[in-house]
Amino acid sequence: MKTYSSHYINGQWVAARSAETFAVHDSSTEEVMATVPAGTADEAAQAVLAARAAFDSWSSLSVETRAGYLDKVCAGLKARMDEIATSIAREVGMPLKLARAVQVGGPVWNWTNFAKVARAFEWERKVGNSLVVREPIGVVGCITPWNFPLNQITLKVAPALAAGCTVVLKPSEVAPVNAMILAEIIHEAGLPPGVFNLVNGAGPVVGEVLATHPEVDMVSFTGSTRAGKRVAELATQTVKRVALELGGKSASVILPDADLEAAVKGTISACLLNSGQTCSAHTRMLVPESRYEEVKALAQAAIARYSIGPSLEESSKLGPLVSAAQRDRVLGLIEQGVKEGAEIIAGGPARPALDKGYFVQPTILKVKPTDTLAREEIFGPVLVVLTYRDEDEAVKIANDTVYGLGGGVWSTDEARATAVARRIRTGQVDINGGPFNANAPFGGYKQSGNGRENGVFGFEEFLEFKSLQFKTS
Repeated sequence: MKTYSSHYINGQWVAARSAETFAVHDSSTEEVMATVPAGTADEAAQAVLAARAAFDSWSSLSVETRAGYLDKVCAGLKARMDEIATSIAREVGMPLKLARAVQVGGPVWNWTNFAKVARAFEWERKVGNSLVVREPIGVVGCITPWNFPLNQITLKVAPALAAGCTVVLKPSEVAPVNAMILAEIIHEAGLPPGVFNLVNGAGPVVGEVLATHPEVDMVSFTGSTRAGKRVAELATQTVKRVALELGGKSASVILPDADLEAAVKGTISACLLNSGQTCSAHTRMLVPESRYEEVKALAQAAIARYSIGPSLEESSKLGPLVSAAQRDRVLGLIEQGVKEGAEIIAGGPARPALDKGYFVQPTILKVKPTDTLAREEIFGPVLVVLTYRDEDEAVKIANDTVYGLGGGVWSTDEARATAVARRIRTGQVDINGGPFNANAPFGGYKQSGNGRENGVFGFEEFLEFKSLQFKTS
C-alpha cells in the first residue's frame, strides 16, 4: 500500500496539516491500495496564492518555453506509462490493456498536442484599427473526476499551462494516485514554483475554495450535473469564468435502413466503455418498433461476449465499477427499472459470481421514454432500449432529456444519418460509429455543461481577448 502524506504547493511537497486521509480502493479486490491526505481550506488557499504569485512570470515566458515544459511532462508520462496504467486499472476498474491505451495513451497524446496547438496558435491579429490579442485568463482551479482521471486532468492542466495560466488542481479523492504521479513528473520537469499546484481533498472543502477564492480567475469542473451547478453558483460571487463538463444520457439512433448488426454492436461498445462509467456513453438505443425482435436477439448475442473480471487479468473485457457506492447505486437503479416494468433483455440486478470487487453484470433493458432508466444517468454497464415509429419520433425521444453531450446515428445512407444528426441537440454525434477525434470540440448542450475541451477549442477556453485601438490618420 502506498501512503501519501503531502500536497504539492509552490514547487515542493508540503506535509499535510490534517491527519485525516482518504483510502483508495482497488476496485477489483476491494483492498486499500493507497491513502492520500484530506486537504484543508487553508491549504487550498495557500496553493491559490502560490499560483497567483507565479502567474506574471509564467505568462511572460515565450510560447516555445512553455510548450517545451509540456514536452518534458509528456516524456515523463511515457517513462512511467505502465505504472500509471496499472494504477488507473486498479483505481477505476478499466481492464489493464485498455487502460494503457485509453487512460494513459490519451493523456500522452494530449500533452504533446497542446504544445503543438500553442506553438501554432494565432496570438494576435489586426481587425480594422485594432490589434486583437489573446492573453491567459490567470489562475485556474481545476476540479476533476474519477472515471478518466488522468485524461480529465490533462484536458484542463495542459492547455491552461500552455496558454500561460497557472493552476491549482483538486483531483478526485476516489482515484487520486495517478494525479500524484503526474505531480511528481511535473516536479521533475522543472516547472517554476507555483505554476502547478495539487491539493487533495473533498469537494465541499478544497473544491469550494477554488470556486469562491477571489484570486482564482477561472474554474474548470468535470463531474456530475448536481455538483457542477454548485460550482457555478459559488463562482458567480466573484464573476469567474466557469467551464463545466457534466452528465449525459446520449442516444444512439438506429434508423430502419441501418446495418442492424453493426449498429447494435457499435452501440453496445459505446455504452460499455469503462464499464459504462463514461459521461458521453451511448446509453439509450433507439430502434424501429418493427425491428425490435431482431435488435433484441443481436443485442443478447453481442453483450454475451463481454467477459467480466478483475482489471489486471488479461481475459477481462469488462472490469468492475469504481466503488461499492457506485455499484450499489447502479444495482438500485436496475431494480427500480424492473419495478417500473422494464423488460430484461440481458443481465439484471443479480450480482456476478465473483468473491471480491465492485462488479455489475452488463445489462440491457427495454423501457418507456418516461421510465427512470430512460431519463437518469446511470453511470454503469446498463443500456436501455426504446422503440419508435418514425424518424420524427426518434428525434423527439433523443432530444427528450435535460442532457446533450453525445450520441450516434446509424444508416446505410450517410446523408440521411447526417440530416438526423443535425436535428439532435447534443455536442457530438457519431455517424455509423465514427471514431473519437481528440482535436474536435468535446462538450455539451443544456445541462451537460458549458465550454469545450480538446484541441484548439479547449485551448481557447483559457484565453481572454484584448483589443488595442490605434488612431488612424
